[in-house]
Parts: sequence; structure tokens; C-alpha cells
Amino acid sequence: MKKKKIYISLIVIVLIIAGGFLFRKSLTVLAFDLFLSDQVEAKLQEKSYQPLVSEDNKVKPEPVVYKSDPFSLMLLGTDQRKNETARSDTMIYAVIRPEDSKILLISIPRDTYTEIIGHDDNKKDKITHAYAFGGQQMSKDTLEALLGHDIQYYATINFQGLKDAVDAIGGVPLPIQKDIVNKGKDHEKFTIAGGKSNYNGEEALNYTRYREDSDFNRTKRQQVFIDVVANKMLSISQIGNIPELLDIMGDNFKTDLQPSMIISLAKKFMGGKAMDISSFTVMGEGKRIDGISYDIADEEDLSEATAMIDNWMNASTPVDQLIEPGKAENALEPKATTAAQ
Repeated sequence: MKKKKIYISLIVIVLIIAGGFLFRKSLTVLAFDLFLSDQVEAKLQEKSYQPLVSEDNKVKPEPVVYKSDPFSLMLLGTDQRKNETARSDTMIYAVIRPEDSKILLISIPRDTYTEIIGHDDNKKDKITHAYAFGGQQMSKDTLEALLGHDIQYYATINFQGLKDAVDAIGGVPLPIQKDIVNKGKDHEKFTIAGGKSNYNGEEALNYTRYREDSDFNRTKRQQVFIDVVANKMLSISQIGNIPELLDIMGDNFKTDLQPSMIISLAKKFMGGKAMDISSFTVMGEGKRIDGISYDIADEEDLSEATAMIDNWMNASTPVDQLIEPGKAENALEPKATTAAQ
């Protein structure tokens, strides 16, 4: 009788362990909902939530909260250091499809020559200067004009602030096959060893800064960086670190996504299938105008980007009919389209 009880107890333990493994995503979401969601929402409200302000200095009404339909987001990555004027080193038009766990990232290189909407009679300049001239609002207006599509939300991240965040999550994997050496005369000097399985915050930050090959490759490296950081932060093992990560980010993360919406999206991605990110870069041709080097955006790339946005923003588009970035794009290894592990 005693042995029978022991066997029953062992079976119960095995079933509990197996159930915890099989339903670990559901349990993680439940734990997040019970113990962390209120704390995270409060931190987002305190540190990061910043609605855009209209020209008459009135806060714009909060947009409608989308919980399931596709929505658009402008992602700005800045690399401001000390008292430098902030510029957007990374400008991305993103389409998020929560029900499909899919995200489309369309990157516009920083030197792209375009009209800066709202500055000096919309005079043309490098798109990176839109942020320096008018912050998130001018960047949003400029990107909307370039791609011909409205943007519903924005998020600004200072890569400098991500350095400590990367260290807090134990580093990230990066596709660096051989050493990256930044040795230009007027550039910050650093070396990133190739072939490592994991990179710390300083190395990851330098990976996004390196541009001695081309600005387009730098843009693609930033896409890869955002991909791996997002995937790791949303992994089950990192859920408990979210409040600490928000403290680390502090003023380095601003968005007009309502905290409640971010919470609902986080639970959706944590409990659903692996997040899949597709990336595309609008390429261009270098040209000097009045002694200054610019990138003239490729018209075919702009047309392809517009077609993808139309396709992805349509809630009725089936997953198997979503237009993926063209095979002709020179993506860094691994492929720009990646899935969370």
C-alpha cells in the first residue's frame, strides 16, 4: 500500500511537471497578469507615455486602442550622446499584426534625401534631420509624406539606453562572422570580435554604430539588433525582468502607445505563437548636392514599400497572402525575416 502511494505521488509530480511544460506560455501570461502587469503599466505611464503635442501646444486626443487589427508605428532609434543634437539614426515604418504575431519593418536610411515636412517650407534634406528640427512630430509628418501612408503611433528609443538593458538580459546573439573594426580617422575606435555566440551591451551598441562599409548595411544591422533584442525581451525567461528593464530605459524610451495597449500586446505575443519579423530597406543611390552627400531613394523600392504597407494594413489579408520583402534585397546574415526562438 505504501509503494502504491509512492507510485501515485510520482505520477502526480510527473503530470504537474509535464503540464507546466506544455502550458508554460499560458502560465507565464497568467503570472505576468497577476503579479507584473499593474506594475509595468504604472512604470510605462510614469516614464515612457508621451502623446504628441499639436501645433497649438494641446495634447492630441488619444488614438483608438487597437487590440487585434493591424496598426502602424513609427520607430525612431536615436544615438544621442551627452550634449549632442539628437538625430534619428534609425527610422522605421512598422506594421504590427497582433492576431498573426507578425511585424513588418520598413527602414529608411538616415541620409535619404526628401522633403522635411514643416521645416523651412518643406525644404529637402536628409531625413535624419527631421528629428533634430522638430522631434517625433516632424519625423512622423516627413515619413508619412515619403511613404504616402498615415502613422498611428510612434516609439523613440535611444540606443545608448539599450546598452544597460542588453546587459540586464544577459547579452544578445548577433550575426558577426568576422571582426568588425571601426578605425576611420574621424570615427570612434572599437573592435567587435566575430564568431561569438553572445554579445554584451557595449558590443551590441557598437554593432549598430558601425558604418564604415555603408549606411545601408548599418541600417540593416540596426534591423537585426532590434529583432534580436525584441525577441529576447519577449522570451519567457525574461518576463520577470520587465520592470527592471523599464527602470533602466528611463527617459530613453518614449511612446504614445497607451500603457494598457502595450500590456495587452505583450500578453498576446507571450501567449501566442512565435513573433515573426520581416524587414525591408528602401535602398538609394549616393549623390552629392551642393557639396553634401545624400541618398536618393530608389523609386521601385518606395513602390514596393507602399504595396507592402497596403497589403499588411488590410485586416482581411490572409497570412499566406501577405507580401514579403523581395528576394533581391541584400540582407545581412541571418536573413532579415526571423522568428522568435
